[in-house]
Amino acid sequence: MNGKLFLCATPIGNLEDITLRVLRTLKEADLIAAEDTRNSIRLLNHFEIRTPMTSYHEYNKIEKARTLIEKMQSGMNIALITDAGTPGISDPGEELVRMCYEAGIEVTSLPGPAACVTALTLSGLPTRRFAFEAFLPMEKKERREILEELVNETRTIILYEAPHKLIRTLKDLREVLGNRRMTLCRELTKKHETAFRTTIDDLIAYYENEKPLGECVLVIEGKSRREIREEKAASWEEISLEEHMEIYEKQGLSRKDAMKQVAKDRGISKRDVYQQLI
Repeated sequence: MNGKLFLCATPIGNLEDITLRVLRTLKEADLIAAEDTRNSIRLLNHFEIRTPMTSYHEYNKIEKARTLIEKMQSGMNIALITDAGTPGISDPGEELVRMCYEAGIEVTSLPGPAACVTALTLSGLPTRRFAFEAFLPMEKKERREILEELVNETRTIILYEAPHKLIRTLKDLREVLGNRRMTLCRELTKKHETAFRTTIDDLIAYYENEKPLGECVLVIEGKSRREIREEKAASWEEISLEEHMEIYEKQGLSRKDAMKQVAKDRGISKRDVYQQLI
């Protein structure tokens, strides 16, 4: 029978956050696949786990996944861990999971720490709906495209960033998204954990005199639907009512339906549209 892949969430800082189920699984597995074995050995030594370990990271994720799948097809159970947090969240684990399903290997996920959810609940911003973007790409064009996609995002936005890239990212956010309320979370679950409730502008000003330290999670408020409606209505005011009507009539809408759509775009009543047209 095939073995199984266990996605094991590990602490993002405080070692007490590991679950009993993850500890048992790491001890019972035939092999542990770790993103960075040098980092993970400290965790395993702390809990006196002697299970053999192998590396699985961004630069060997396809070739090594094939090897791991062969081992599971021979009956081995493999536990996958990342440097910190839940495997598959902004790390190469998602590739191994996909290939396991294609090969008919059973996969299970053992819940535990995740920096994005921890920061969201700590942020003081709306938590019901959120958009997780992890790390923004370094390539300038692709980075800009993603930020522009977020301009009218109504959900709370979550980003990861390294300290030495934080100021650049804040300036890019300010340029594309404008000034927003946000919470900067640093060193989550560790001794010097901070949740800095502020705005993008104030944070940029703060780091003019302070050196960014610690791994960061940026939690940024989404744009309100009301603001989006007002911006759309303002953009339609740049053309005349007759030109606005013509756009929809050329699309095949009846005069009545075109008036209804124009009224919706401009945030006014259909009666107002009718009266202005006549």
